[in-house]
Amino acid sequence: MNNERIISLEDIDYSRFWGANEVLLDFVRLLFPKVKLIVRGEMLKVIGADDDIAFFEQKLTAMITYYEKFGRINENAVMQIMETGGGPDTETNDEILVHGRNGLLVKARTPNQQRLVDAVKTNDMVFAIGPAGTGKTYTAVALAVRALKNKEIRRIILTRPAVEAGESLGFLPGDLRDKLDPYLQPLYDALRDMIPQQKLLSYWEDNTIEIAPLAFMRGRTLDNAFVILDEAQNATSSQLKMFLTRMGRNAKFIITGDITQIDLPRNQRSGLVHATQILGNIEGISVIQLDNSDVVRHRLVTKIIRAYEKGGEE
Repeated sequence: MNNERIISLEDIDYSRFWGANEVLLDFVRLLFPKVKLIVRGEMLKVIGADDDIAFFEQKLTAMITYYEKFGRINENAVMQIMETGGGPDTETNDEILVHGRNGLLVKARTPNQQRLVDAVKTNDMVFAIGPAGTGKTYTAVALAVRALKNKEIRRIILTRPAVEAGESLGFLPGDLRDKLDPYLQPLYDALRDMIPQQKLLSYWEDNTIEIAPLAFMRGRTLDNAFVILDEAQNATSSQLKMFLTRMGRNAKFIITGDITQIDLPRNQRSGLVHATQILGNIEGISVIQLDNSDVVRHRLVTKIIRAYEKGGEE
């Protein structure tokens, strides 16, 4: 007697999972002739004997796990999963931090970025200091996403001071989220590179990934979390002290900033400058300096940075 089971694929980009014209679905149907597979958008109906359905579910779970880890899946990977339960050995590369969307491989691209990756392995708090384009934020987000995928932590928290180029939030249109979104855009962009859209939306909805202004960290204890403070040069000493003391159990903190682009009023000292001066020698805290050699944007960015340094811009 045949039974049927409904499986939801809403947590992954199911259209990319099955491939163009559902070519992977056709291949999977050939591998599982004892079950009938009917796809309706994010819903997959499986019809067959209980044992055959259970076997199919086991392999489908392995396929989904592989897809979430590497951001793609093909017939070769499915055959490996059928034979061993895992994916091809050639995909296990310790240098790759995250298998992002559209086959993007996210990894450290410069020696100092690799120093940042290594520092996070052995320290619970890491400061990453360097000019624009050196990959501070992007690498930090990749490390956070990797920790989440590996279930080393339960949530990612990304935060920034609501200070930017002398502008006031009060003059921007919309509610608080509308005002803050432009400042948090680099964090959104990095996440979209690394996590399928549907999965990312579900993470936002259940607060597995939280993006909030620095002021919202006050009074909290951040346990089992990978926490990134971006643009920390625009935090005052009191704000940064408040943030650093939010660290709870099983937490990793990365604080990124560019001390050449401080947008605080002239009478306020950057908390990032102060913190790196007084905390750098504490065991468990590491300070990584990135420089012009780490710029991974357009080649002109490096020349622009050097020109401003030569010109003595304040």
